[in-house]
Amino acid sequence: MLEETVEHLENRKNSDKNFSYEIIIVDDASNDGTSNYALDFSKSNKNVELKVLTLEKNRKKGGAVTQGILCASGKYILFVDADGATKFSDLDCLERELNKIISKEGYGVAVGSRAHLVKTEAVVKRSFIRNFLMHSFHKVLYILGIRTIKDTQCGFKLFTRKAALNIFNNMHVEGWIFDIEVLLLAKYFNMPIVEVSVTWHEVDGSKVSLIKDSIKMAIDLSIIRLNYFLGIWKIKDYNSLGKIKNE
Repeated sequence: MLEETVEHLENRKNSDKNFSYEIIIVDDASNDGTSNYALDFSKSNKNVELKVLTLEKNRKKGGAVTQGILCASGKYILFVDADGATKFSDLDCLERELNKIISKEGYGVAVGSRAHLVKTEAVVKRSFIRNFLMHSFHKVLYILGIRTIKDTQCGFKLFTRKAALNIFNNMHVEGWIFDIEVLLLAKYFNMPIVEVSVTWHEVDGSKVSLIKDSIKMAIDLSIIRLNYFLGIWKIKDYNSLGKIKNE
């Protein structure tokens, strides 16, 4: 995945003198040598602007993504799962669609989507319980107010800098369900959102437990709803406070 990413970004840099990039790898306190591999890769690819953020304590997916984004310095900020399930060059599609919707405040969110794959053989042949949980999840999202995004969980999302920092400075959820809070915050700030189809394939080795994580996600959804409804979680507009600068 890292090689595919670098190849694409280097090709863009070579064809556009105004293009630059950085890659931030967040190692969420893993024990699989991720940080060492990334640092070795950086040493042998000195032309690549690669940073490694190693967390001392596991923060779960949402916490790791949040820390990575808050360290980013680009005009656009993309977070992408490291399993390579999404074709990285689809970044260009997200960027193109994002540029069409950016608001005068500089807000914009492009959401990679696998919704176009929902009728493919791989999805149709999934177990009854998996499809039941998927449809139940969508119904809960409808209640929460997320009604236009068909695929909220794809790990391929692109933000303008102002959108990313205003969202992720307000994040609370650190588990798998963090994408929902991201979209709820985007809606709160009236950020334009576009859903873009991406090339995606199933990758073996998922750490998600169907029943256990479904229950945890349901609990987290309830926590999100209650904390915002009761005003326990406060939302700050960092843009209006002058704490966000374009890089």
